[in-house]
Amino acid sequence: MDFSCVAFHTNCLSYFTISRLFYRKVTVVSLCKRRCCHSGSSVAVRGIHMDVTTSAKVKKLSHPQNLLDGVHMFIFDCDGVIWKGDSLIAGAKELITQLKSMRKQVYFITNNSTKSRAAYLKKFHSLGLDNVDAEEILSSSYAAAAYLTSIDFQSKGKKVYVIGERGIEEELEKHHIAYLGGESDKNKVPDMRPGGKVVQDPQVGAVVVGFDRYINYYKIQYAQLCLSQNSECLFIATNLDSVTHLTDAQEWAGNGAMVGAIRGCTQKEPIVVGKPSPLLINDVIQKHRLEPYQICMVGDRLDTDILFGKNNGLRTVLSLSGVTTMENLLSDKNKILPDYYIQSVADLLSKNI
Repeated sequence: MDFSCVAFHTNCLSYFTISRLFYRKVTVVSLCKRRCCHSGSSVAVRGIHMDVTTSAKVKKLSHPQNLLDGVHMFIFDCDGVIWKGDSLIAGAKELITQLKSMRKQVYFITNNSTKSRAAYLKKFHSLGLDNVDAEEILSSSYAAAAYLTSIDFQSKGKKVYVIGERGIEEELEKHHIAYLGGESDKNKVPDMRPGGKVVQDPQVGAVVVGFDRYINYYKIQYAQLCLSQNSECLFIATNLDSVTHLTDAQEWAGNGAMVGAIRGCTQKEPIVVGKPSPLLINDVIQKHRLEPYQICMVGDRLDTDILFGKNNGLRTVLSLSGVTTMENLLSDKNKILPDYYIQSVADLLSKNI
């Protein structure tokens, strides 16, 4: 077929036909009666509305060696890319071993703040990934502590109030940052009888909000008071993820819910230290003296992993082994496009090794 543009009545086309036209970058004009298709930029097939422009731009990584040759560092999201729950994704161990044998730098980055880097290292090792070091793990709990250290928070004699779990506490301890709240406040109830109030520490200079399965009204009120009454108190969010995967049965409300509660009662915007913030990648680039285009971000979320890569000039690969489906990727509502997509990290394995 030599045509650069073809027009069909939608009912006459199969999904296979449309896919082949997309692959050959042929413009498809739908003649169906749906108003959304009349512009010639979209097509509806058997109830599926697909954007031609988006489909032409999204490429499957068919030849991993082409990517491997130009990339010096790979950064992987963890849950949904390296593992799902407590199960290692097929090919992950082999890929990490192969990349390191090729002298590629390998990092792992996660927005999950419930664990510290030391705790994550135990999980890597429990899954048989013994060739991973703690320094190669970049968690949002670590990012919060690293950010506070970068602004010399420790020297100011201030404390951190934590909404979150043990991961944040362990990272603050490792960076010698004083804190309160966190797990010690999970069962507290504020006194709301006549004259009752929550008394907050005026030395709190930052409120760090991470994922917290034990968030309660006491914590919300304490954080609100610190941010409203303590001079120059910082509002730091480990991430803004809308949902997370606590079980394989359904999606659960993510840290965006915790951050939203504090944002709602203070009308303040947080400093976000996890993806897609550039804070962590800046340190990595400086340490290894790499250009952004020499780094590839591999993740399963468009609005965090891929956006993180795009915003920071990295190459990006979306893995369909986690949250994002092909339907999500091709949706005309999606404006975040990776350089490539793969079914799983197994597709990155080079056959030349």
